[in-house]
Amino acid sequence: MPKVLVPIATGFEEIEAIAIIDVLRRAGIEVIMGSLDENDLVKGAHGIVLQTDHPIKGLNADELDMIVLPGGWGGTKALSSDRAVQALLKAMDAQDKNIGAICAAPYALHAAGVLKEGYTCYPGIEDEIDMAGFAGDKDAVVQSGNIMTSRGPGTAICFALAIVKKLVGQAVYEKLRTELLANNCAAL
Repeated sequence: MPKVLVPIATGFEEIEAIAIIDVLRRAGIEVIMGSLDENDLVKGAHGIVLQTDHPIKGLNADELDMIVLPGGWGGTKALSSDRAVQALLKAMDAQDKNIGAICAAPYALHAAGVLKEGYTCYPGIEDEIDMAGFAGDKDAVVQSGNIMTSRGPGTAICFALAIVKKLVGQAVYEKLRTELLANNCAAL
């Protein structure tokens, strides 16, 4: 079973984090909700508190198949400056392992030096990233090498389903897409 880390930092975007975690777990993927410190309760951008599973410090790229960063500007800024997250992103990229980021979170990938040309993000964040290769707003999900990015809360289920398709295949993706009534994700 694939193992995915979803780092949860204060100010995370709740819709994105929950959609990713929920859809991946429905697909049978092991999801670790990681905290930036020993505090396992983390408050999102809109006041929703999540209880995380494990501090990120101590996890390594060898035990993970993917890392997926939810957005939210506060959470993204925290992920961008956290040494453990940044080191993990670099290690995952060096091993050509899958990395995902949605909304503002591609900014954290850029901070780690792992964002590739051919990315998308929340409108305006591309100006903060200030890197060539912004794919625009046409596609809900953009894949570039081992990096998968998406736009924001409204694309979170499609993004999570694209991750499912990548990690466990077309059949599970189709089954979940049907069960979730996510017909708008059919073009992935």
